[in-house]
Amino acid sequence: MRHILASIDTVLAEYPMASWIFSLKATYFLMISVEKLLASKPKGDVWNVTPENMVIDALQLMAEKNIGTVLVMDGERLEGIFSERDYARKGIIMGRKAKSTPVTEVMTANVFTVSTDMDIEDCMQLFSSKRIRHLPVVDANGKVVGLLSIGDIVNAIIQEQTTHIQFLEQYITGR
Repeated sequence: MRHILASIDTVLAEYPMASWIFSLKATYFLMISVEKLLASKPKGDVWNVTPENMVIDALQLMAEKNIGTVLVMDGERLEGIFSERDYARKGIIMGRKAKSTPVTEVMTANVFTVSTDMDIEDCMQLFSSKRIRHLPVVDANGKVVGLLSIGDIVNAIIQEQTTHIQFLEQYITGR
């Protein structure tokens, strides 16, 4: 990130008139749609457990897939989201045992979601205001079609900024 900011400062120092391009870019990168962001992610399953599963089942799946969150799904209906944080705060600290605790007792039930027509600015607003790290993505029918993490958003912004800076450097130097 420092490299990106240093590049912006270098370009602006040499070409002060370029500042309008950066302000346009600030608007543009926040307009990346959730749909576009999902399309850029590696194709894979959105990992989930059922409300009947025990916490240990969710933890084993998370360990196997090297992920920090699973959705709790009843068929195609989103019932909740379960994270390592949920287990630490509502499981371990409360004295619950992973093998005998249903995931529904420790999951987050009121899940915030985004739709494919929203943009990453909407996601960032939810991450910040609701203090969450994952957002299930639902289509117009309410079916879960993906899952975005705060890391996905940060990576998308960095990638967009890097691409734009490279373009500007090439444009300015005539390469």
